[in-house]
Amino acid sequence: MKIGILSDTHDNMGNLLKAKRLFRDQGITTLIHCGDMTSASTARQIVDFDVIYVNGNMDNVHAVNDTLWMLNNNCEVPGLVYTGKISGVKIAATHGHRQDKLDQLLRWRRYNFVLHGHTHRQRDEMIGKTRVINPGALGGARYGPRTICVLDLENREVEFITVADF
Repeated sequence: MKIGILSDTHDNMGNLLKAKRLFRDQGITTLIHCGDMTSASTARQIVDFDVIYVNGNMDNVHAVNDTLWMLNNNCEVPGLVYTGKISGVKIAATHGHRQDKLDQLLRWRRYNFVLHGHTHRQRDEMIGKTRVINPGALGGARYGPRTICVLDLENREVEFITVADF
């Protein structure tokens, strides 16, 4: 099973629509969004996927969460931190603006993958036995090309995909 990972959309609808098409082309039906979707209008654009969404520092939290919950019963909105298993793989996610939350997930050493956003920069790093992934950003401040990530849970391979250049 493959899942899509994205973050820091910041209401960039054009890049979000491109990302959706790239995810669909790979047969992906589940997304983990690592925060800063920003508004309900952006949330409405991704409810055709099953979404796990953690709140970011720039979100209209109630509007985004309510939209996801009301429009797709399979969406999960756990707040600042998600922890769970997908296809037997232990995954945690947080936005990253609360460094204490990210540090805690890494200290626990319980997860195969810890996902985060916030920095708008790609990250693929091993810390102990945990692989730390930041998919980059679809909107907001620019520190590189606009990217998303695909995680193949079966073989645990990670692929970063450029959605748009500067």
